[in-house]
Amino acid sequence: MSTFQFAPAQEQEVLVKEQVLPEHQLILYNDDVNTFDWVIESLMDICSHERTQAEQCSLIIHHKGKCAVKDGEIGKLRPMCEALIDRGLSAVIE
Repeated sequence: MSTFQFAPAQEQEVLVKEQVLPEHQLILYNDDVNTFDWVIESLMDICSHERTQAEQCSLIIHHKGKCAVKDGEIGKLRPMCEALIDRGLSAVIE
């Protein structure tokens, strides 16, 4: 009768890259009323965007109909959303 011997299993550490999604997103929608300049200025003033970022967001909003302009905790986003709405922009938190 033969005897089988198995090598012990080797333990390996495996790093798993995990994508962490933001809790909420501040979404700005396109409209036919507000100008590019007003949207850009509003994003810079309220969301602390740099001019280039605000311009890119305004182009995405114009061509795609909406853009996530900020993400994070709802407590941080709510005042921004309300301020954008106060300026006549269409914004929601999702």
